[in-house]
Amino acid sequence: MKKGVFKSIFVIAAVVLAGTAFAADLSTSDAKALLQKVDDSTSFYGTDFGANYSLVQEKPGQGKSTTTVVMYRRDDSDAYTILITGPEKDRGKGYVQFDNNIWFYDPSDRQFVFTSSKDSVGGTNATPADFTPQHYSKNYKVDKAERTKVGKLECVQLTLTATSKNVNYPTIKLWVTEADGLIRMKEDYSLSGQLLRTTAIPSYQIFKNHSVPSKMVVVDNLRGKKINGKMQYEQTQITISNISFDKQKDSVFTKKYVEMMSK
Repeated sequence: MKKGVFKSIFVIAAVVLAGTAFAADLSTSDAKALLQKVDDSTSFYGTDFGANYSLVQEKPGQGKSTTTVVMYRRDDSDAYTILITGPEKDRGKGYVQFDNNIWFYDPSDRQFVFTSSKDSVGGTNATPADFTPQHYSKNYKVDKAERTKVGKLECVQLTLTATSKNVNYPTIKLWVTEADGLIRMKEDYSLSGQLLRTTAIPSYQIFKNHSVPSKMVVVDNLRGKKINGKMQYEQTQITISNISFDKQKDSVFTKKYVEMMSK
C-alpha cells in the first residue's frame, strides 16, 4: 500500500484550513435540509446491506497491521452485526446491535459484554460508528454553515453542536458536497474543543443507486509520536468491498449468530 494514501488526509486537512469561502453562507433552513441529506446518504432504508472491510492500521514507528471484518446492516431496525475474520488472534470476535444495545463477543471466554459505538474495532482507530448510519439531524443543531473547498471539491462546512446526551462527540465538523450530501471529511471534538479524530472519505462507489465509501482514513489525533521532528498520528485506512444489498435472514442480527460464526 502506498504511503501517499495514508498521507492524503493531512493534505486534505491543510487545504481545508487554508481555504476560503467562495460563496455566501447557507441559510438556517438550507443548512438543516443539507444535514438531513447527509443522514439520508449514510442510511440504506428498505434494504439490508453487507460488505467486507479491510482495516490497515499504521502506528508511527511501528509499521502496519491489518484487520478484516464482514458487516451486515439492517437500518430499518437499527441493527447490525460485525464479525472479525482476521488476524487469527482476533478471528471470531464480533459486535451485534439490536434494541438500542451493542454487545461485544469474545470467543476466548464465550461471553457477551455490553459496549459502545466508540469501542475500537480490533484495536484499530476505527469504531462501529464509522460503519453505521448517522443521525446528525436528530442529535445535533447547526451552529455554522459556510461554503468552502476540500481540495478541488466545493463543499459546505457544517459545525454541529449536540442537542442530545446520546452522542459520541459534543461537537462535530463536517465537510459535505452539497449536491449529494456526501461527507468528504469529518472532525470530532471534545467538550473542551480538543480535536480527537479526523476522518477523510476521498472516494465513493455507486452500487444499486446507493453511495458507499470506497476508502476511508481515520486519524486518532490523540495518539502519535514525533518522528524526525514531525508529529505523526496513528491512522487506519478502511477499504470497503464485496458490497451486497441482498436480504439477510433475521437470525443474522442476533447473539446466537455471532456465537455460531465464531466457531
